[in-house]
Amino acid sequence: MGKGSPFQQCRNSVEKNGHLVYICSAMKVFHDLHNLPNFKNAVLTIGSFDGVHCGHQKIIEKVSQLARRIDGESVLITFHPHPRLVVYPKDNSLQLITTIDEKVKLLERYGLDNVVIVPFTIEFSQQSADEYIQKFLVEKFQPKYLVIGYDHRFGLNRQGDVDYLKWYGKEAGYEVLVIEKQEVEDIAVSSTKIREALDGGKMQAAMQLLGHPFSLTGTVVHGQKIGATIGFPTANLSISAPNKLIPPNGIYAVHAWHQDERYGGMLYMGDRPTLPEYGNRTIEVNLFDFDKPIYGDKLRLELIAHIRADAKYDTLDALSAQLQKDKQSALQLLAKLGQETSKKKTNILPSVAIVILNYNGLSHLKRFLNKALKTSYPNLKVVVADNASTDESVAFLQEKHPQLPLITLSKNYGFANGYNQALLQVDADYYVLLNSDVEVLPDWLDPIIELMERDGSVGACQPKIKDFNRPEYFEYAGAAGGMLDYLGYPFCRGRIFALTEKDSGQYDGTSEIFWASGAALIIRAKLFHGIGGFDKDYFAHSEEIDLCWRLKRAGYKVMVRPRSTVYHVGGGTLNYNTPFKTYLNFRNSLYTILKNEPFGKLLWLIPARLLLDGLAGFLFLTQGKWTHIQSILKAHGAFYSNAGKMYRKRRYYRDLIDKVSISKRANRTGQYKGSIVWKYYGRGIRQYNKL
Repeated sequence: MGKGSPFQQCRNSVEKNGHLVYICSAMKVFHDLHNLPNFKNAVLTIGSFDGVHCGHQKIIEKVSQLARRIDGESVLITFHPHPRLVVYPKDNSLQLITTIDEKVKLLERYGLDNVVIVPFTIEFSQQSADEYIQKFLVEKFQPKYLVIGYDHRFGLNRQGDVDYLKWYGKEAGYEVLVIEKQEVEDIAVSSTKIREALDGGKMQAAMQLLGHPFSLTGTVVHGQKIGATIGFPTANLSISAPNKLIPPNGIYAVHAWHQDERYGGMLYMGDRPTLPEYGNRTIEVNLFDFDKPIYGDKLRLELIAHIRADAKYDTLDALSAQLQKDKQSALQLLAKLGQETSKKKTNILPSVAIVILNYNGLSHLKRFLNKALKTSYPNLKVVVADNASTDESVAFLQEKHPQLPLITLSKNYGFANGYNQALLQVDADYYVLLNSDVEVLPDWLDPIIELMERDGSVGACQPKIKDFNRPEYFEYAGAAGGMLDYLGYPFCRGRIFALTEKDSGQYDGTSEIFWASGAALIIRAKLFHGIGGFDKDYFAHSEEIDLCWRLKRAGYKVMVRPRSTVYHVGGGTLNYNTPFKTYLNFRNSLYTILKNEPFGKLLWLIPARLLLDGLAGFLFLTQGKWTHIQSILKAHGAFYSNAGKMYRKRRYYRDLIDKVSISKRANRTGQYKGSIVWKYYGRGIRQYNKL
């Protein structure tokens, strides 16, 4: 791999004595500010980087890319001890995901040239903002660029800020690149979610957010050697870092690193309730296929999975029997991870299935299917699921594309249940739900899969969706990502109600949204099924909003990746202006808020929606659209008659959300705090970026 690879620093691995060994090139690490080299065209970033999680990795990649572009060196500056421990020495609440040694070990993976660990002292914290810039940043590093968060503060009493850094840079010869508010807040939220996952023993969820396993590092010390007497000798660990976050008691499957060699094992943390006479908490690991004297050595454990909670057993024989079961569980979990790691190591990309749900869309299949088949993503299959079409769609597919996987459904299940039925028959890591009237470019999928592989907390994603017939404009069905207002009305970045904006690049940044369009929806397959798929009672329209809302309630992100662009005809199956679509939109929107909003909010929101939907009916009246008024009345009638059924679904989906959740708190990013109805009709605002 070249210099730009995120695995630059650990690019070689070999088998040694049957165990995986990584051989890492030397990232330069500096602890002494008085002994720094003259960095060449230094690109600096500054922060704690606790956990070195997926959000941090994106910043590191930005720094590395910029350094490569100017033929310079990337420099990450962090502090030890953590500034909070120095500034607030009596505050014992801080729990760190990584020790300084663990942090450095992780940073080696991500292509940095230099890491500078600044000894954080009271004297250092007393520098004025001018001293911090001139004597620390400029004299020590001679930076060309600083890559920092919008809220970065420095100097005594936090007197310096980003604007002051920029002003100073004009004279000092550096530029400041600001990490925007959304990204900084995402990093803070990710850190919180990681700590919550670790506190709950959810190691897989933590691993997704971190982008690597959580580690514990300690020194091997002498214990009572009871494990050896029951067939499970253990290495007892002393964790010297007092502020290190420790997950709950229990048994864990782990990888243990000793002198650059990796071993499988199972970790016990707890108070040993079977041996109450000892009465102390221990952290000890049984290493598989290992027999070396290692007292006084360092062990770094990667916690892969929580197997079970701590428990008391009546006898040591009963404990030994349970540990044998635990070992088998650990071996299975580690073998599964090994298969996944091997898959990535041999550059086999995750499998992706584009699934096109077709109903009487013969003209669209003739026009757009070949474009989907030319998608350049390597590990891809394209599947057509036919929703009992009455045209010649199936005959066309069998004649012109006989090798194409074809799922024929027995009746028209609609969009929602049609996909539910079809996806039960599709095996892939990612599903791409693609409308038959969408034109794609060959490389459209690569940026989206890259994003979702890099950030495990992204549950679903969409490309930028433009109008096939007016390609300079966004398209109604998703534009540059779906949003939701406080009253439950959906709109898009680039489309408010029926008014679409011209695309001039105003929404080209990768961004978190509230819902992704069903016209081109990319979602993790396991998550689609785990969270219940689409609600089949929707038939069509708003089912993707309901699905994405559940993902957000489980703590996942929904993203738009505008580097990927598709072109949608729109209304190919059901015209946007039909009374039936009006009926579905109003009914399904009410279903969605009933199932997802807090109960207290529903007490006033449902009456408010009744009033606002009445105003929508009045608007249709002024336009002479009598059948649309009838559709609104029918939608409310259907909603109230099915309210009990939907409320029971609310409880059903809540249980599914709990099972796949990666956070105790719902993710509300993408929900607009105001009323889009008021902004559009009362204030005359027609563009998303003017809200």
